[in-house]
Amino acid sequence: MRPLVLASASPARLETLRRAGLEPEVIVSGVDETEVVAPTPGRLAAVLAELKCRAVAAGRPDRLVLGCDSVLEFDGEALGKPRDPEVARERWQAMRGNAGVLHTGHCLRRGDDEVVRSVATRVHFAYVTDEEIDAYVASGEPLQVAGGFTIDGLGGAFISRIEGDHHNVTGLSLPVLREMLHDFGVLWTDLWSIRRP
Repeated sequence: MRPLVLASASPARLETLRRAGLEPEVIVSGVDETEVVAPTPGRLAAVLAELKCRAVAAGRPDRLVLGCDSVLEFDGEALGKPRDPEVARERWQAMRGNAGVLHTGHCLRRGDDEVVRSVATRVHFAYVTDEEIDAYVASGEPLQVAGGFTIDGLGGAFISRIEGDHHNVTGLSLPVLREMLHDFGVLWTDLWSIRRP
């Protein structure tokens, strides 16, 4: 049995964990995100992470379950995945040359014990042309991710710089997860799936 369960369908989160030496079991929560509200974008990301984690942890009291969710705060508004290409296009036209804050909520649970943390990373968007925006939207990538952008895919060239944890921009902060595991008495290196001498 794998020691960690990832309650997320995100390929970027799974790949981030794999590159860090972890091989989690993936169980998608099925939580409907559309009706969830919170007073701030940061709190919204945390609430969504909690809901996903708790949904998957139910009935698995002996497992370490990690739920995550990301929300982009731009001009004071919480932005999730664009619902269609036109929304993605309009969003990129507003974001280019500007900056937003990507909030990622992390919830780690085992039995009745739970730790919740949020991470915020400021993302600066390059001044991309309308043609670049059209090509990016046509790729379909921005429709699948919070805020309508990636840093580890086709959209990486459209991010001019970040302030904060770069892992967070892929949807999961490795340093924060390591600290959360420590709260459960679990060493990060004990979860490595690589062979150790």
